[in-house]
Amino acid sequence: MPAHSHAMLSTAAAWSSLSSRSQFSPKLSLKRTAGGVFSCNCKHGKGETITVANLGNQPPRSRQVVTSPFAQRKGAEPSRLQPPHGMANLGANPANSCPLTPLGFLERAATVFGDCPSVVYHDTVFTWSQTHRRCLRLASALVSLGISSGDIVSVLLPNVPAMYEMHFGVPMSGAVLNTINTRLDARTVAVLLRHSGSKLIFVDPASLQLIGDALQLLPPGHPAPRVIPVEDPHEEEFPAACADTLTNERLLEKGDPEFAWVRPASDWDPMVLNYTSGTTSAPKGVVHCHRGLFLLTLDSLLEWAMPRQPTYLWTLPMFHANGWSYPWGMAVVGGTNVCLRRVNAATVYAAIASRGVTHLCCAPVVLNMLANAPEGVRRPLPGKVRVLTAGAPPPAAVLQRTESIGFEVSHGYGLTETAGLPVSCTWKGEWDALPASERARLKARQGVRTPGMAEVDIIDGETGRSVPRDGSTMGEIVLRGGCVMLGYLNDDEATKAAIRDDGWFHTGDVGVTHPDGYLEIRDRSKDVIINAGENISSVEVESVLYGHPAVNEAAVVARPDELRGETPCAFISLKEDAAGTVTAADVMAWCRERLPQYMVPRTVVFRAELPKTSTGKIQKYVLRNLANQMGPARKGDCSV
Repeated sequence: MPAHSHAMLSTAAAWSSLSSRSQFSPKLSLKRTAGGVFSCNCKHGKGETITVANLGNQPPRSRQVVTSPFAQRKGAEPSRLQPPHGMANLGANPANSCPLTPLGFLERAATVFGDCPSVVYHDTVFTWSQTHRRCLRLASALVSLGISSGDIVSVLLPNVPAMYEMHFGVPMSGAVLNTINTRLDARTVAVLLRHSGSKLIFVDPASLQLIGDALQLLPPGHPAPRVIPVEDPHEEEFPAACADTLTNERLLEKGDPEFAWVRPASDWDPMVLNYTSGTTSAPKGVVHCHRGLFLLTLDSLLEWAMPRQPTYLWTLPMFHANGWSYPWGMAVVGGTNVCLRRVNAATVYAAIASRGVTHLCCAPVVLNMLANAPEGVRRPLPGKVRVLTAGAPPPAAVLQRTESIGFEVSHGYGLTETAGLPVSCTWKGEWDALPASERARLKARQGVRTPGMAEVDIIDGETGRSVPRDGSTMGEIVLRGGCVMLGYLNDDEATKAAIRDDGWFHTGDVGVTHPDGYLEIRDRSKDVIINAGENISSVEVESVLYGHPAVNEAAVVARPDELRGETPCAFISLKEDAAGTVTAADVMAWCRERLPQYMVPRTVVFRAELPKTSTGKIQKYVLRNLANQMGPARKGDCSV
């Protein structure tokens, strides 16, 4: 193992211990394990300690450095390690060891861009000074409700102004922000609330029924989080809350706009908790710290060459990996955040035209939607609109069509575990002279590490060595850098499987490295299906299918889809007495009652028997080939 890897592995994390105020106030904190290594924990007031993750590979706090980097080691050659004159005792000190956090970007934005627009929603316009004060009010009010450092505060909101403010206000109270996908079903939301130990949840009017159903599914005795509705006066379909209901705006009225927000004791303190979209049979809680989000935010702005005061359209859900860090990034550059509750071709084109949008992020499915919008919906772009896409490998044809309209598309790659996009298909000037089809092919690749990422590689699973740069030899994509997660909440086993002793975070994605050093994804491990940027676990869908009384065997793979990139394709064999009695529509209805809509199979294929290995395992690669041979799914497809 290289010396630098050994040194990294020998260090330990140093989150500060977080206090508890309430009997049922779950905290993210640390405990010291054998060998001096820390592990992250969720601690409840009753004394129950739940292990979050083994964080032994994390570096120590800067204030724990007790020797100078120039200090001479025993047996080393003095001539090589002798420090320059006067530097032997220099190193970390209180003035240069302030914890890194993206929360400080807001205070600077209020000073530099105070009277400039910060958040726009319909005819509501906030300035950066107003947003700063509103976030301080939110943090202050949360503390007055008993929220303290390490508490989990959840939000179930679309891209409205309150959702933007949560990204600053919640962690400014010392709490950990947990954004929940509004597309989930009640069962899954209940699982997340129970697993996270959420103490309070902000809920959009459109999701009040969803959260009500989810709370009913919590196990007896489990403390339910307090629900605070977030009203939307711009939507007539949502009735106003009762006068005695504590809504978000009424909560802000109780807050102090001069509140001294809670700065992290260490930049390794947890700041957000994001759940994966079910890449295994159950979602995993990804914990990110202030330091990682600070580094990724600045890195993302640099890589995308973000100018001062852009107009940014929120087509990417902020609940999805915190909008790839751009809620905090817009404060850095003093941008205008244009919020959209609903994303469709008409609303996007209208917002671009009326607001002079310059930047937006989205999954490839949104690119396809914009490219295929009818003439009556599409509007001329007011200028160059830069688009950053990720979430699934975008088809080259979609990239070509989108850019032909006038959008300038950039492509990146990341995971919930990296909080954003640490890999980017950084464009080379000489590629501009290539034909459009070739440019699109190159842009469809995932690319190279961003400037702030330490290393990215594709390695052979058996040898651990880098695969040849031949564009054909496949291996696993591995990463290391400051934006890699701290670990999975309450899941040591999964954390150790992802962040290994070799010093890499193993993504589980399979790809190749081209001769020019750019990587490209070729497959997904664990049969993850990417549906419009949402990860779908085939295991989770299969478990629902196996619950059907007529199903004998079931396997789910990805089928190409013209609109959503990939959709679940279910191959099913029925029990002998059920043959001919169950239709594809019956199977879809069964799943629709038990799964979020985007996880329901769009294609159902009945077979007398599914292909198996000699040991009885279903051969998914055979089924995947069959699904690909069907061609892209189209509207109206149901079964084959």
